Amino acid sequence: MYCPFCRHADSRVVDSRTADDGSAIRRRRECPECGRRFSTIETASLAVLKRSGVSEPFSREKVVAGVKKACQGRPVSDDDLAMLAHKVEETIRASGQAEINALDIGLAILPPLRELDEIAYLRFASVYQGFDSLDDFEAAITQLRAEDSAAVSASSLDEASRSDQTP
Repeated sequence: MYCPFCRHADSRVVDSRTADDGSAIRRRRECPECGRRFSTIETASLAVLKRSGVSEPFSREKVVAGVKKACQGRPVSDDDLAMLAHKVEETIRASGQAEINALDIGLAILPPLRELDEIAYLRFASVYQGFDSLDDFEAAITQLRAEDSAAVSASSLDEASRSDQTP
C-alpha cells in the first residue's frame, strides 16, 4: 500500500477492524518512511454480469429499486427493503463467486421477498420466473398455498409433540 503523503511503496498495519456490517475491513496504517498514519477500507468486489454482457459492481440500491416497484402499494417499509437487500447481498457473497449473473440476483431476491410480502413476491416472480399466462400465476399461487399449509401442519405437529412431552 502506497503512502498517500510521501508515496513510499510500503506501510505497516497498526489496527484492523470490521466496518459496514462486516462487509468491509478498516485498516489503520503507518508509513515507515514519513511516520504519518492513514486509514484504508478494504472490501471484496462483487460484479454483476448483465444480460447485455456488461459487468458492473453490485449495488444494494439497485436491488431496493427493483423490489420497490413490486412492493408498490404494499405495507413494506424502506427499512424492510434495506434488510432484504442486505440478506440478498449476504446470500450472493456466501456463494463465493466474484461475478454473478443478474438473473441469479433476481432469483436470490425471491425467498426473502416471499417472507416479506407474498403479493410483492408474486409480482417480482412474474418477471424473474418469466410468467407467460394466468396459468403461471395460478400455479405459483397453488404452490404458495401448498407450502403455507405444509408449514402450518408442521408447526401443529411440533406443538402437539411438545404438549405430549409436558408432564
